[in-house]
Amino acid sequence: MPPPVFRFAPSPNGYLHLGHAFSALLNADLARESGGGFLLRIEDIDPARCRPEFETAIDEDLAWLGLSWEKPVRRQSEHFAEYRAALEELTALGLVYPSFESRTEVARLIAEREKEAPWPRDPDGAPLYPGSARLLSAEERQRLLKSGAPFALRLDMAAACARVGKLCWTERGEGPAGEAGTITADPAAWGDVIIARKETPTSYHLSVVVDDALQGITEVVRGQDLFWATSVHRLLQELLALPQPTFRHHRLIRDAAGQKLSKSTDATGLRELRARGVTAAEIRRRIGLA
Repeated sequence: MPPPVFRFAPSPNGYLHLGHAFSALLNADLARESGGGFLLRIEDIDPARCRPEFETAIDEDLAWLGLSWEKPVRRQSEHFAEYRAALEELTALGLVYPSFESRTEVARLIAEREKEAPWPRDPDGAPLYPGSARLLSAEERQRLLKSGAPFALRLDMAAACARVGKLCWTERGEGPAGEAGTITADPAAWGDVIIARKETPTSYHLSVVVDDALQGITEVVRGQDLFWATSVHRLLQELLALPQPTFRHHRLIRDAAGQKLSKSTDATGLRELRARGVTAAEIRRRIGLA
């Protein structure tokens, strides 16, 4: 039986914080204890937010924590052709359609529907897609595409779920409410998710399952905030005939107010802690790793 393979996959759109340190160290620890491999993947499909200096900082911070990883490092921005091929597979199955509403138009549609009743939300609390682009005629779609209008490519969730039937995954960690063991996936709870855009032939959901398969990842170890997103990933794995890894969702590192640490809220970065004289050993103690 081949050894397990783990990965840490940050986006270079900000500096790493204690939450990243916990995930990276946990993956590396599990890889070492099991005699497995530890990979670093750079998830940089968003050119507007991802910057080279943040990738350099990721390397420096992880090395300071005492980590090493197999080379070469996979950068998503270098593999758009592979994501495009996966997207074409889904399109050939009749499971992808373009939606042309702007974010403002989507918000207006939701507001109109909520005048009648609460509009359904996905597990992250975001409203499900309310539009009717799936019902556009082929002629109208072609007209809009030829006009150069911006669009998002969405997965026809009802058709996709009907194609694969019941799904589950093996959870070796736990979900937000302590879920563990064999978990029944519920991809329909996410509605018609975006899997690509006009300017980018992929999304997080699509690229992460393609990457994990191509890199031979057997153990996906990540935060509990991605627990229910696993439902979408299991669906895409089945549709694309990709291998199913084992999942382990870990606790989140939170601030004094109980909020998850985030780049968007300017959580204190590892490089700042290092500049203050905090040691890598102290980082381990702070996040509860021996």
